[in-house]
Amino acid sequence: MNLPHLEASLNRLLATTSRTTATILDRALSGQDISIDEATTLFEADGSDLLAIMAAADQLRAQTVGDVVTYVINRNINFTNVCVKQCGFCAFSRGHLAEEGYFLPIEEIIRRATEARDLGASEVCIQAGLAPGMDGWHYVKLCRAVKEALPELHIHGFSPEEVLYGSTLTGVTIRDYLLALKDAGVGSLPGTSAEVFVDEVRQRISPGRISIDNWIEVIQTAHEVGIPTTSTIMYGHIESARHRAIHLSVLRDVQKRTGGITEFVPLSFVYEEAPMSHRKALPELRHGASGAEVMKMYAVSRLMLNNWIPNLQVSWVKEGPKLSQIALLAGANDFGGTLINESISTAAGSAYGQLMKPSQFRGLIRQMSRIPAERSTTYQKVRVFETEDNHRDLLDEINDPSQRFGSYQNLIHLKDYRFRDFYKEQRSEKQS
Repeated sequence: MNLPHLEASLNRLLATTSRTTATILDRALSGQDISIDEATTLFEADGSDLLAIMAAADQLRAQTVGDVVTYVINRNINFTNVCVKQCGFCAFSRGHLAEEGYFLPIEEIIRRATEARDLGASEVCIQAGLAPGMDGWHYVKLCRAVKEALPELHIHGFSPEEVLYGSTLTGVTIRDYLLALKDAGVGSLPGTSAEVFVDEVRQRISPGRISIDNWIEVIQTAHEVGIPTTSTIMYGHIESARHRAIHLSVLRDVQKRTGGITEFVPLSFVYEEAPMSHRKALPELRHGASGAEVMKMYAVSRLMLNNWIPNLQVSWVKEGPKLSQIALLAGANDFGGTLINESISTAAGSAYGQLMKPSQFRGLIRQMSRIPAERSTTYQKVRVFETEDNHRDLLDEINDPSQRFGSYQNLIHLKDYRFRDFYKEQRSEKQS
């Protein structure tokens, strides 16, 4: 780790930076928490100020977590795309009578998880739509079945929205529902369904979505009962620089209270197939974040959260491999997961594929003069690749992921898993 070189480069940049930006960066580099107003100023910066912000974030990253960049071998299992909510940014969900609505039975979920385990995965990430007619204890039963079949596999599931849905359907408290999930084998929760923690924004892009207070309650309660979580933001649509700064401040406050957040993952809005893009109901809707906005999102996140959430993950699904590499110069230290079956961003129009192979991660990381390492879900290092070698993982041998694992477009056209059939069966059981 060449910190003197980083410091010298940063000092040269600060000499050409506006006085306001330089003052804020000095505060962050001295270990102080920057305020919402200061973060807003950084989000609004451009030109040489942006380079200085990125360099400051990179220096904080080097001081806090070093030069190791991690990734996890995992599989996404989105067991249904049917949802009672209609969020304006979501192209993944379908109505309960839609021809393309599907619902995977538990045995198929176990088959997918087993296949992932056999290919080296240590984690399955299980999230889905909020299916109508579903047994409220289904999430718990699903986890218990997966854990009984594959006790060594880490279950990273379900979103705060799903936890609230299960709690509401069963009539138990959020705490009791989380305790049931933990007892069934959930190891951590994804901190998705966060979007932006500003009510006026949420009401326009996702009316009816989980409230900010409920999201915080689920996340904090999860931490209290011993379930760690990730955290996210979804940006690049109608939010302002100040809205992003407020969101980061909320996450920082949660982490100060509980310490249970393992990482922060900025997720940029994918415009192409999002329903609110086609409806044209939001005249100020942007076509996703620009490259400069993406870099500022990573850099300001590192500067604002560094003292509390050390791990900052790039989203190769959203940004692609090239921009994700550059984000490693803006404070990021994690490349995310192999995913195997990425569906949600793909449905929205992302063009970067459903699988990133471990060897691809290592190559991209080495090109940035960083050290690749495979990690667990909770950031224990499994293997550190200090020197370049010819190591190959089983996933590296997959030539056609869509043919081997199936794709979202294939899944929504299969007749075997039609949600309409599941829905009729559930209604019949309730009436008998």
